[in-house]
Amino acid sequence: MTLRRVPTCIIGSSHTAPIVTGKHDPDKYVEIGSFTKVITATVLQQLAEQGTLTLADPVEQWLDVPPGTGITLRHLAEHTSGLPRLPPGTTRLDPYKKFTDARLHELLASLDRLVTVPAGEHEEYSNFGYAVLGAALTAATGHEYDDLVAVHVLAPLGLPRDAMHAQPPERTRLLPTRGLGRSARPWTMTGAILPAGGLWASPRTLSRVLTGLVLDRSLGEPALAWQRTGPLPVIWHNGATRTASVFAGAVPDGRWTVVHRLSDSSDVTDRTGLDYLRTAHTQ
Repeated sequence: MTLRRVPTCIIGSSHTAPIVTGKHDPDKYVEIGSFTKVITATVLQQLAEQGTLTLADPVEQWLDVPPGTGITLRHLAEHTSGLPRLPPGTTRLDPYKKFTDARLHELLASLDRLVTVPAGEHEEYSNFGYAVLGAALTAATGHEYDDLVAVHVLAPLGLPRDAMHAQPPERTRLLPTRGLGRSARPWTMTGAILPAGGLWASPRTLSRVLTGLVLDRSLGEPALAWQRTGPLPVIWHNGATRTASVFAGAVPDGRWTVVHRLSDSSDVTDRTGLDYLRTAHTQ
């Protein structure tokens, strides 16, 4: 597959030591977009196993929302809450800039009017739903989101607290360049949207998270956010922002890959990852 000249990092294994190819540093922070949802859903799973909450908890148990929506934490994690894909009021240039915690709480007060279909009846991918889920997790525990990630995901996988970051220092980040060699400006995703798509991590960190959660099962069965596709079968998730896209996937026999591209062309990134796994399968 031709990747054009988009800076790309591919890390993968076919029963051997990890192989790194591509043209950007696998140890620099990059935007991981909606792969963040895997982290959020894993936190949910761990808190449920510890008895802090249950997947069947109604959202009003933890957040100040109108009763009777029928939305549970499981619905939010499985994208069956009936909430729209995006929170109302997003803009095109920097869609989540005004989606602050205060704005989220305004929307929560009218959540019953934002549901498009009854909870549990239809699957619709929802960044808004994962923002609500993240808020519920912080409310249930009294801890900030980055603390929950560090304690319930990173530490059990042997990763340091700063392996995933909501806002890494600029000198440690990788972004595509635009005119005059300037770095592109990423979306603002440090507010309420963070649990849905705002984390940064290095491709090498993503590799450790993928293998730890999917192959080693270090934290039990893979969380509800993971996608599953036959016929290999592949357990995977992707993510995309204005400036980057990622695919992370594995198959039960031990083959896995992480593909990160400094481009928002997520379809190409996904196909590159799937092609890697298929090629490894035939070798």
